Amino acid sequence: MATTPHSQSTQSAPEQAGPQQTPRTGIALTLIAATQLMLVLDGTIMNIALPSVQTALDIPAGRLSWVVNAYALTFGGLLLLGGRIGDLWGRRRVFRFSLALFAAASLAGGLATQETVLIAARACQGVAAAIAAPTALSLIATTFAEGPSRNRAMGVYGAMSGLGSIIGLLLGGLLTEFLNWRWVLFVNIPICLAVLAGTGVLVEGSRVRGRLDLPGALTGSLGLLVLVYAIVRGGDAGWSDPVTLGAGLAALLLLSCFLVIQSRSPHPMMPLGLLRDRNRGAAYATMLLVGGGMFATYYFLTLFMQQVQGWDAMTTGLAYLPFATGMGVASGILGPRLLGRFSPRTVIVPGLAAATLGMVVFSQISPGSSYLLHLMPAMVLTSVGLGLSVVPLTLGALSGVEPGQSGIASGILNAGMQVGGALGLAVLSTVALTGTHSLLPDATALLQQGRQQGEIALVVQASEALTHGFGWAFLVGAGLYALALLLVASLMTTPGPAARPDRKA
Repeated sequence: MATTPHSQSTQSAPEQAGPQQTPRTGIALTLIAATQLMLVLDGTIMNIALPSVQTALDIPAGRLSWVVNAYALTFGGLLLLGGRIGDLWGRRRVFRFSLALFAAASLAGGLATQETVLIAARACQGVAAAIAAPTALSLIATTFAEGPSRNRAMGVYGAMSGLGSIIGLLLGGLLTEFLNWRWVLFVNIPICLAVLAGTGVLVEGSRVRGRLDLPGALTGSLGLLVLVYAIVRGGDAGWSDPVTLGAGLAALLLLSCFLVIQSRSPHPMMPLGLLRDRNRGAAYATMLLVGGGMFATYYFLTLFMQQVQGWDAMTTGLAYLPFATGMGVASGILGPRLLGRFSPRTVIVPGLAAATLGMVVFSQISPGSSYLLHLMPAMVLTSVGLGLSVVPLTLGALSGVEPGQSGIASGILNAGMQVGGALGLAVLSTVALTGTHSLLPDATALLQQGRQQGEIALVVQASEALTHGFGWAFLVGAGLYALALLLVASLMTTPGPAARPDRKA
């Protein structure tokens, strides 16, 4: 039977039965970080290759987006189930299975000669990622004791989470230009094999005694799958589309049933006690908002640089280097050090304030904005702010969780990030489109027409309309970060430095 965590009794459990630090923990962290980097970059690496994929497999424009959406759909929809089976069946065993499945799906996708095979392979990649992501995060909890060692590990993990999307854009451009689109899938295979070879150093941790809650697994997984589908379709077909509305209502019904089942089940897939802790609940809600703002930032900034500024994929990828550097330094170095002296809330609040300010700066862009004087400062503010926020939020979501519940706790956090990202991107895309259409409908097509025909006035008009819409989206994104800041400031408590339990290490 699954045990329900109690915040007061479990706060010291990791300290008492926590994992011992050995030289092999460095190898373990490398394996976990490499896996997380691969999973996150696969969400964006295919974006750059889409034109080549469309040409090679003759995919109609209306179905091309599913090469990306299939991964996002299964990844976001199965995270709760993926986290729970690691708790029940053994994290190391499940982690190995997910890596093998990811490698096989990558091979199948890379060899695909038909769109259906490629889309199915991408969906299988998402299934594997939904198992691997929460399992990798829970393996940090079983491998590193609470305190400085776990803070440092979470810093590296957070850096990979933040850098993955950016590296995916850059790597996708490099592989597509110098090899071909198939290598954006083949590149995963050696990573999976290398990590598989080293999984013996990972600490298994305790398991939950019980069986899988099948009614909860079905309603929860289907509910999330249908919810992500509704969000993705809403961004493409519109929020008043009958299929979008029907999927949204179905998701609401399924998730409501899921919560009722969890409240009555003797061995729930997601023990509701995990949500009762004030700090943990605030961390989950905040990550939902941060995910929405973060995904939208990458998306609209990429569109601005490529559509308005006219940069190619390679230049766009290189332009993200300051963003990647800021995220890496803040989450991998600065964040863990600050957490040794201050409470998570004290670190998160200025981080989200910086991210909010960065998005406000982004919202003031114009077609002639300077990269050095406008885009780069906004990138640094936003990336450092996000880097400072993600690590303490992750620590807050796992702090005090019983070892046997770390997988599902990680799954909830990852699901919040993925669902928040999909929802934020869909909503802000609608905002951007509304802003653009207020000045010039069909601005994207008119911009391309103006460049092809050398009509400078049309290019200027269309560029201004697109930038106006992007500015609206960035401003609403700033509002998401500001709302997240208010949540943290009002709900999170300040128990002291996150590093204190492991001071001797």
